Amino acid sequence: MLRSKRGNAWFDKRRQEYCQLIRDVFDEYRQVLGAEKIRTILVQRGYQVSAEYVSRLMREMGLSSVRMTAKQEYLKLREPERKKNILRQQFNAQQPNQRWVSDVTCFKLGDHYFYICVIIDLFSRKVIAHKVSKKNSTQLLTATFKMAHEERHPPSGLIFHSDRGAQYTSHRFQQLLHKYNTKQSFSQPGKPHDNAVAESFFASLKK
Repeated sequence: MLRSKRGNAWFDKRRQEYCQLIRDVFDEYRQVLGAEKIRTILVQRGYQVSAEYVSRLMREMGLSSVRMTAKQEYLKLREPERKKNILRQQFNAQQPNQRWVSDVTCFKLGDHYFYICVIIDLFSRKVIAHKVSKKNSTQLLTATFKMAHEERHPPSGLIFHSDRGAQYTSHRFQQLLHKYNTKQSFSQPGKPHDNAVAESFFASLKK
């Protein structure tokens, strides 16, 4: 029985890990890739997984690629490359509300998947706002940012750093940051260490 429980725990941990990896790639490429291409990218990054397994987890998480013309897809994939990494792994801040980092992760509760968005102030390394939703949507991000902003009232010029997920690069979210005179910074594609503080927080949370 103990061996069975350990085995189930291992498979559940592996499942959660691959759910997050799949979500990261899916968002990194602006939700236009299917299971086969996501599997190819994961293999290139050193993860051995089948397209069938990727497809099954995508179905469970409700992920489906957006259908686009070849030209539209090319423009969508190229667009995040114009985004700058202002933070450049400078994870220290001289005062509160100078640099915030954010990320979203997926977790399973019972038979359902949920998404949690957090915002961390690099001065204290503490979570200053978080929201949970059944969908990884732009609404989740905007609600979390508004919560942090209403609580902290940061000055103009705040740096807000995240990965290049579709919600973070959405026009709606960028408009919100512009409204509050916030500078948006992005991790380079395929470089999670550019957002190491947020990544480390979620890694500790899932232990």
